Amino acid sequence: MILKQFWVWLVRWGFHLLYHQLAWTYDGVSWLVSLGRWRVWQAAALEFVTGPRVLEIGHGPGHMLIPLAQRGYAVMGLDLSPQMGRRAARLLARAGLAGRVGLIRGRVQALPLADGQFTCVLSQFPTPYILEPASLAAIWRVLAADGRLVILPEGHLTGRTWVHRVIAWLFAITGQAQAEPAHSSAELWRPFTEALTAAGFTPTLHLIPLQGSEATLIVAQK
Repeated sequence: MILKQFWVWLVRWGFHLLYHQLAWTYDGVSWLVSLGRWRVWQAAALEFVTGPRVLEIGHGPGHMLIPLAQRGYAVMGLDLSPQMGRRAARLLARAGLAGRVGLIRGRVQALPLADGQFTCVLSQFPTPYILEPASLAAIWRVLAADGRLVILPEGHLTGRTWVHRVIAWLFAITGQAQAEPAHSSAELWRPFTEALTAAGFTPTLHLIPLQGSEATLIVAQK
């Protein structure tokens, strides 16, 4: 038990470094562990986003903020990491979108935003905070009456080479995915659906087939 607790702490500490002090390595790490599919998995969520007002929580380096703004949505991004905030600001400036996207630093559990402000909230590859009652209550509050929460909890490779197996193992031991490819199992995603239902949402599960991989999406309607 002590060893397991230490491993959980070690993994969380590693992710904290990745999102903060080592944020500059995030793109390289995400490319490596997905064999270049990370952005493809992210793009799969776009078709489930409903405008015109979108909030991305945990925006990271800001890659998804660009296509959201290019679709004509009024976009805001929230992240707790100041390092990720600076990276996103630089990326938006290079894309000529610095004045089109608002960036704020803060916790999801205490969103500094008005009630009913957004038609969609997007969260991609979130850590367990996304299922905390305080997080879901805050998201519910800022969503419009017919708004939705779109969660991309994971993407996975479907190849069977030794490289694919090693990457699947790494995802499993760090708690980012299951060791077995039963990603469409309702039982696997029960913690998500139960938490979302308890918060008042109506969740639906989508498994998106992509070239050489699949992405899991959960759409929670208010």
